Amino acid sequence: MAQVSPGEIGAIFAPLKSSNAPGAAVLVVYKGQVAFRQGYGVTDLRTRHPIEPNTNFRLASFTKQFTATCIMLLVHDGKLHYDDHLTDIFPEFPAYGKAITIRNLLHHTSGLPDYEDLLMAKYPNTSEDRIPQILDAGVLQLLEQKSSGKFPPGSEWQYSNSGYAVLAMVVEKVSGKPFGQFLHDRIFAPLQMNNTVAYEKGKNEVPHRAYGHTKEKDSWRETDQSPTSAVLGDGGIYSSIEDLTKWDRALRRHTLLTAAEMRPALTAVKPTAHPANSNGKPISYGFGWFLDQYHGHKRMSHNGETIGFLTTIQRFPADDLTVIVLANRTDKDPEQQALKVADLYLKH
Repeated sequence: MAQVSPGEIGAIFAPLKSSNAPGAAVLVVYKGQVAFRQGYGVTDLRTRHPIEPNTNFRLASFTKQFTATCIMLLVHDGKLHYDDHLTDIFPEFPAYGKAITIRNLLHHTSGLPDYEDLLMAKYPNTSEDRIPQILDAGVLQLLEQKSSGKFPPGSEWQYSNSGYAVLAMVVEKVSGKPFGQFLHDRIFAPLQMNNTVAYEKGKNEVPHRAYGHTKEKDSWRETDQSPTSAVLGDGGIYSSIEDLTKWDRALRRHTLLTAAEMRPALTAVKPTAHPANSNGKPISYGFGWFLDQYHGHKRMSHNGETIGFLTTIQRFPADDLTVIVLANRTDKDPEQQALKVADLYLKH
C-alpha cells in the first residue's frame, strides 16, 4: 500500500472549495487512523455556513446498512430469525407475503412492488411538491393493498426501497420501539454517534444540517425534501463524517456484532432463477452492502442518492481502507471521487 499525503487527496476535491456553493465532506480512514477529514463548500445558501466534520447530510440509501444492522441486532437478541416470513410478523399482510422472508427483504429478493411507483399512481397528474410525504407505515399500507409481488421471492434480485421501509416496520413491531428510537438506543448511543438521527419532521431536529441542492444552469436551487424523504428505513438517516468515523471503527472492531454475526451480511445473495442483474453481472449484495472486487481488492460499499444529496461509503476491509464522501449537491459523483482516493492507496 502506498504512502499518500493529504495534499494528494485534497487535490481530488479542490474544485469543491467555495464560500457560496454547496459542497461535500470527505473522510479517509487508513489502518484505523483518520488520514483525511475535510469539508468543502457551504451547508446552505442562506447562512453560507462552511461544511465541517460535524455537518449532517441526509445519507439516503447509505442508510440501508443501519436498517440491516437493526434487524441483525434483533436476530442477535433471539427475537427474530432471517427465515421468518412477512406474515409471521404482520398476519394481516396479503397472502403474497407468506413466501417473503426477512432474508429476502435484506437481500432485495422479495419482489415487493416499488412504493414510489405506487405513491405516484395514487396521485396522478399531481406535481411532486403537492404530493404529501409518505412514512414507512404508509409504505406498508400501500403494499397491503396489492395482491401479488413482481416475482417469486428469492428468484430474482431487484433493488427495493420498499423492502427496507418494511424492515423498519419489522423493527418497530418486534422491538416495540419506534424505528428511530431503536436506531438511537442500539446503534447511535452505544457508538457515541451523538449527532446522528433518523429525521422525523416535528419530532426531532437535525443539528448542524446541510441542505440539498440542485444545479440549474449557472445557479443553485435548494431541493431538500421530496414526497419520499420521510421514509426512514430506506434512506432517512442524517449523519456526519465525524460520527461515521465511529461507525467505521465499530465495523472494524465488531463492536455491535461479532465477525460470525456479520458474516451473513457480507455474503452475496444468489437468486435461484436469475442470478445476474439486467446488465448480465452476477448479483453482489449482502445485507445493506454491495459486495464485489475493485481491481482485485475486496470491497463492501453503498451509495445514496436523493433530492439534493449524493453519498458513498467505500470500504476495503483487507486493505484497512475506508473512504466516505457526503455531498449536498448532485452535479458530482461521490463514488467516482472516493475511488480516485482509493486508487492512491491501492496502486493496482
